[in-house]
Amino acid sequence: MDQQESNMNLNEFYIAGINYKKTDAAIRGQFAVNNEQYAAILEEAGQNGVKEMFVLSTCNRTEIFGLASHSDVLINLLCRQTTGTTDSFKELAYIKQGMAAIEHLFSVGAGLDSQILGDYEIVGQIKQAIKFARDNEYVGTFIERLYNTVLQSSKAIKAHTELSSGTVSVSFAAIQFLKQHLTDAAHKKIVLLGTGKIGRNTCKNLVDYCGANHSNITVINRTLSKAQELAAELQVNVAPYSEMLAQVQQADVVIVATNAEEPVICKKHLEGFGSKILIDLSIPNNIEPAAGELPGVALVNVDGLSKINDETLQNRMAEVPKANDIIVAHMQEFVEWYGMRKHVPALKAAKEKLHELHSCGFFAAENISTTGCPMEAGKQSEETIQKVINNMALKMRRQQLPGCSYIEAINDFISAGNMN
Repeated sequence: MDQQESNMNLNEFYIAGINYKKTDAAIRGQFAVNNEQYAAILEEAGQNGVKEMFVLSTCNRTEIFGLASHSDVLINLLCRQTTGTTDSFKELAYIKQGMAAIEHLFSVGAGLDSQILGDYEIVGQIKQAIKFARDNEYVGTFIERLYNTVLQSSKAIKAHTELSSGTVSVSFAAIQFLKQHLTDAAHKKIVLLGTGKIGRNTCKNLVDYCGANHSNITVINRTLSKAQELAAELQVNVAPYSEMLAQVQQADVVIVATNAEEPVICKKHLEGFGSKILIDLSIPNNIEPAAGELPGVALVNVDGLSKINDETLQNRMAEVPKANDIIVAHMQEFVEWYGMRKHVPALKAAKEKLHELHSCGFFAAENISTTGCPMEAGKQSEETIQKVINNMALKMRRQQLPGCSYIEAINDFISAGNMN
């Protein structure tokens, strides 16, 4: 650990973000970050004095975390690479600092802040966000330790509570919506666009929903091989992307789980093609909202799906206090680590001073007379030094004592020894 890291103040850690609580899907889409934008943010970060940071961008939130001189540094980095303005972001954003920012990440990692309570998919999204930043050398000691502790907390919550029990997710909610608005699903033509994680999960749920006869489902993806792989796995139909519009126009149900920056299905594409159910699982919207104005067309996006509530969510609510207790325990563990981390340079310096004492002969003569063996005496001296350092670390943690007071005492002892 370098000196700059050890002198880091906890209040230099910020999070600035927007989520589903104050912004709709259209606004969130303005600040969504793809990998190309993420790379550009990281490339610019170092020029603005940011040494550690990562960006979490999902269908429900965009959040930028980092060690910075001020939250504005992070906000400006984000807004320069997205289509939304800095002013609109600040108007809608939540900004947290120090312990509040740390607590927020723990809450997000537990699924407590998810649009669908207890949604465990957020853990995988955090992992991807951290990996991207780490691969670009923007994850240092602080964020790495914080991230690992958040993961431990999340795993403990999943293992010891029922917060993530039952089946509740965007893909699950899409099927619930179909159950409420569609009859005889097995005889309706269903087209699914996108075979990423959400698309795959949705397709599996569709197959279960339609039962043994699911030959009515067609999957489409820009990369044909990925669609073919999923179709073979689940025994559904596949169509090339070049036929996408024709397939959509003939369909009774269209589910979009793509990651395009602009709508791939527009109102004009559907005019005159009858009644349809459109489900948009993408952020930003990949189905033009105006398509829902057409006669007989029902359109729902992720915000609408999140309102689908059932007994599972009620059961999860009862588990929130248990989850919070686990978070508090893991946050305390992280804070203790951080408190000791700033003492590491002092402990290293103290150990060097103790070795200086040893080289001056303060330990050696006594140990040789005890063991009769210089090599064994050297081993005992090293064990004694490490024991002293361990005790110092324990006292620093318990009494909040500065390491410099120990080093000054050792210096005085060495000086006195040299005078004798």
